[in-house]
Amino acid sequence: MNQTLKKYLATAFVAVLLVSGVALASDSGAPKKTWLELFQTTGPVGYMMVITSMTGTALLIEHFVNVRKEKMAPSALANDLEALISEGNYDTALEMCEEEKGYLSNLVGAALRMRHAGFGEMVNAMEAAATQEQFRMTTKISYLSLIGNIGPLLGLLGTVTGMIASFQVIENLKAPTPKDLATGVYESLVNTTMGLFIGIVWLTAFFFYKNLVTKLSLEINLQASRLIAPLATEGAGGNRH
Repeated sequence: MNQTLKKYLATAFVAVLLVSGVALASDSGAPKKTWLELFQTTGPVGYMMVITSMTGTALLIEHFVNVRKEKMAPSALANDLEALISEGNYDTALEMCEEEKGYLSNLVGAALRMRHAGFGEMVNAMEAAATQEQFRMTTKISYLSLIGNIGPLLGLLGTVTGMIASFQVIENLKAPTPKDLATGVYESLVNTTMGLFIGIVWLTAFFFYKNLVTKLSLEINLQASRLIAPLATEGAGGNRH
């Protein structure tokens, strides 16, 4: 799945470069500004978008590390819990869940805490814990959507403020030429290009992780259900340790 994310981001990056290359290209015989020179025309809004991109990159790295099946439901933990539950060592299994504090351990731990109330209550407790865990994961990845929506808005802000400044300069010229107007406009549109790049990349990442969280949540919920399934036949399971 991580390879799929890389393909998505690479495709988005190439697409934006192609579009921005067309938008920023000048006549073949005219000198072209470098990307650094164009960035310097963005003003304070450009630096705000850089900070926004850095924040989004940090979030992507965090999700790349944490939103994984092995991180949310370690196979070693699942095997240990399965062995303890099958042996009736519920207290030990509960202690292990409380120490781990992960997605799978929180689900199984919530169920084991209600084992004295019956299997039906265990299932209800596990479902409530699953809803809470999925909400927590979805909330964390929603910040990618926030970054993706803020980027284009900042780009639009930079474009408008840049054009205002350009028209103020043109107003003071005695005989402004079309070149004076065009230069101010295309420099202002650099903000739009940067904002669109942020929106495309981080909204793509958001929808990828949104689907990934849904998929992993379903898998781990089923895994937790299988782990506590032996307790359904334990009429006096609550008395075992």
